[in-house]
Amino acid sequence: MMAIKRSDWRYTINDWRTTASNGRMSRIANRLTTFLNKPIYTSPLTIFRFAFGIMMFISLVRFAANGWIDAQYIQPEFFFTFYGFEWVKPLNETGMYAVFAVMMLAALFVAFGIFYRISIITFFLLFTYVELIDKTNYLNHYYFISLLSFLMCFLPSNLAGFKNLRGFVFIIQLQIAIVYFFAGIAKINSDWLLHAMPLKIWLASKADLPLIGNLLTERWVAYTFSWCGMLFDVSIIFFLFNRKTVWYAYAVVVVFHTLTAILFPGIGMFPFIMMVCATIFLPATFHEQVLQIANRGWRMIDLKIPSMQFNLWPKIHNLKFYLIPTFTIFFLIQFALPFRYLLYPENLFWHEQGYRFSWRVMLMEKAGTVFFTIRGSDGKLFEVNNRDFLTMQQEKQMSTQPDMILQFAHHLAELYHSKEVYAEAYVALNGRASQLLIDPMQNLCEVQDGFANKEWITSPHSLNEVEVLTASNR
Repeated sequence: MMAIKRSDWRYTINDWRTTASNGRMSRIANRLTTFLNKPIYTSPLTIFRFAFGIMMFISLVRFAANGWIDAQYIQPEFFFTFYGFEWVKPLNETGMYAVFAVMMLAALFVAFGIFYRISIITFFLLFTYVELIDKTNYLNHYYFISLLSFLMCFLPSNLAGFKNLRGFVFIIQLQIAIVYFFAGIAKINSDWLLHAMPLKIWLASKADLPLIGNLLTERWVAYTFSWCGMLFDVSIIFFLFNRKTVWYAYAVVVVFHTLTAILFPGIGMFPFIMMVCATIFLPATFHEQVLQIANRGWRMIDLKIPSMQFNLWPKIHNLKFYLIPTFTIFFLIQFALPFRYLLYPENLFWHEQGYRFSWRVMLMEKAGTVFFTIRGSDGKLFEVNNRDFLTMQQEKQMSTQPDMILQFAHHLAELYHSKEVYAEAYVALNGRASQLLIDPMQNLCEVQDGFANKEWITSPHSLNEVEVLTASNR
């Protein structure tokens, strides 16, 4: 028998490991493919489409009724654009009201399946356009709506009563899962878990509520809410995916978001949007029954008008076509964005580099004041009144966010034809004493925005110790 050299053994073992690894990967890929291509009724997508469209219509009507179109997109003289989207500008008064009117109509058309593909694309483009105008108005659920409407542009949500693929439903479920899971991961920090901040401040401010007001001032209640909030966000998605626990999990979703809506009305439609979106995890048989009942009571819920069905791209038969790379890239970006803060030193809550688009919900109580000093053409320094150029909401948001302070400094430099603008900003984070946010000696005209670390942001002091300002903890 021919002897086998030691090196040959090494190659043989490596080949075996490679083959075994490839085999495992192949089995995983086959199971995933089988799961995604499993035929089910499209009723979950149909119900989701209807609920999403109605929810968006109600939200837009509420937005207009509160006068926010005028307050946020017409009254301001200056807008804080997102980096790379400086070219996005608001229309005039008539144009902005027209944009919202078309969005409302598109939302209704999406709900009832009328011109579905054109309607959802129109809604996505207009909604995203409005949100890119001014980052003063950035909210996590606005970002969430843009992502959902983008995904819905590719899904056959306008068809009911037909067999389609499990993967189409899973795509929406995965996006919702990302929101919950990363929101939970973000809560694993010392302020939230060890100091119960900022809930300790927010709950104490609700002491005037009937029955439970006095209870909300107790320390243990704030800690209970903090830990339960983190555990809910981190784990709920696993129970929603489990067929045996999905109904119990959805009941918890309703209770949790109802409670947050009552205690924190300032977060707007977010709790209701999450309650509506989470229904897509309920069994497809349940959605089919709901659709059948609804169709008997109101035939218009599933409009089927052939002349209104436009195929803007080839009919989708499986997920091996162009959708696989599209969704793969989309979700890889979604998984990566929340971790980009690791590229920057110091405390994320302080400098906020990598804070947006990362599902950090209700994690900060941050207040600040900023004074801008400009060197005029005569060489003398003078201070400006921020409210001469900004709305109250814009000034509030700008005062604690370094990139917005930089943007406004550059705007002032253009207005006054100056090459020197300085800012003295004091910020209080989660109950701590105010500290200097940026270097007051830094000429902001010499600084350009970008993804590089903003070295002109000061290093915070004593962020490991929380100076509690609520009366119940003095």
